[in-house]
Amino acid sequence: MKTLVTGGGGFLGSRLVARLEADGHEVVIARRRDYDLTSMEDTVRLFDDVEPELVFHLAAEVGGIGANRANPGRYWYANLLMGAHVLEQSRLAGVRKLLNFGTICEYPKFTPVPFSEDDLWIGYPEETNAPYGIAKKTLLVGGQAYRDQYGMNVVHLLPVNLYGPGDNFDAATAHVIPDLIRKMHESPERIVLFGDGTPTREFLYVDDAVEGIVLAAERYDGAEPVNLGSGTEIAIRDLVELVAELAGFEGEIVWDETKPNGQPRRQLDVTRAEALFGFRARTDFREGLERTIAWYREHAPAHAAT
Repeated sequence: MKTLVTGGGGFLGSRLVARLEADGHEVVIARRRDYDLTSMEDTVRLFDDVEPELVFHLAAEVGGIGANRANPGRYWYANLLMGAHVLEQSRLAGVRKLLNFGTICEYPKFTPVPFSEDDLWIGYPEETNAPYGIAKKTLLVGGQAYRDQYGMNVVHLLPVNLYGPGDNFDAATAHVIPDLIRKMHESPERIVLFGDGTPTREFLYVDDAVEGIVLAAERYDGAEPVNLGSGTEIAIRDLVELVAELAGFEGEIVWDETKPNGQPRRQLDVTRAEALFGFRARTDFREGLERTIAWYREHAPAHAAT
């Protein structure tokens, strides 16, 4: 099957591409240097060049709390336009299936834990990442609208934060796990962290995420969004202690409580994914962190230079 993966050169996308190729797909990667998906002209050119039957839309502009606070307008604009352009061109090209990769940031700030897909509309997202989350949430609505009007098969997945070897360790845009690993490596005497460490988060190993995406593509054709996660939450303070243990960090940990905590708790109800397409996360969290730390140590000079 002729398959297009937007964001296919990224952390998750590169692993998805490898899996799809192993499964026999003819995969084309849409890279930002070749196609600016915020431009409809470029998106038209992409679909004309590729003529895909199956589309995975993974391309996004995203980062941690600091990046979201610094770029709320850009993250809203870029993610909204990329998704809308891919959706419309998928319709015009007669794509058999479009799989949109959303975000846990679509959920309201005070969603009951564990987050059920049925509670997606009970409130406003957490303020620091609301522009990004709302842009992605709009693509859920758009996909459902295109299904109703045009009969398009659009699937929307809601993943938690991903982690694993090859993650983004950039100081300006990294999420919490790679950011902790980088800080402990670069500043072995002392690190400063946002907030007070009380919020909880859930994490999904990147290879588990790939498995979930592939299973959804193969087995799920419904309109309702589906969570992708491990179903386990951990307090940020406990996460920091675990990463410090595994990384051999013995320096001082300082909590800057003038900085925001972000959403108070995050844990997904993952029963729908298992019921609808048989997905369950398999990677032990400690083992996944060990692999991620080992990968970073091997590649640290390259990342330090950025």
